Amino acid sequence: MAFDGCCSDCKRPGDDCPLIWGACDHAFHLHCILKWVNSQTPQANCPMCRR
Repeated sequence: MAFDGCCSDCKRPGDDCPLIWGACDHAFHLHCILKWVNSQTPQANCPMCRR
């Protein structure tokens, strides 16, 4: 995956970690989205665009 399509949290290419795609088409590394979900009250909104 191209660098600009990487997760905004850690900025690492998606080659080493599975990617999770949101309904809004933002991609996140599995470990990053799990950290986000576990760090706060889970919301149904994308952490990047809030959709």
